[in-house]
Amino acid sequence: MNIIVNGKNVQIEDNMTISDIVKMQNLSTTMFAVEKNLEIIPKSEYKSTRLNDGDKIEIVKFVGGG
Repeated sequence: MNIIVNGKNVQIEDNMTISDIVKMQNLSTTMFAVEKNLEIIPKSEYKSTRLNDGDKIEIVKFVGGG
C-alpha cells in the first residue's frame, strides 16, 4: 500500500495506523500534529486511525523561538 508522508511516497503494510507512522518517523518530541487528507487527527485517535492506499499524511513539528 502506498501513502504520501510529508510529500514523499512511502510504502507501508496493510492495517497500519497513524501511531505506526509516527513511530516510523522517530519523533523525539511530543510537539507535533498529524494531518490525514487535510484533517487534523487528535492524538487520542492515532492508534485507531487506519491508513488507506493513497492517503496523504502531513506531520508538522512545532518549534519555539523568538
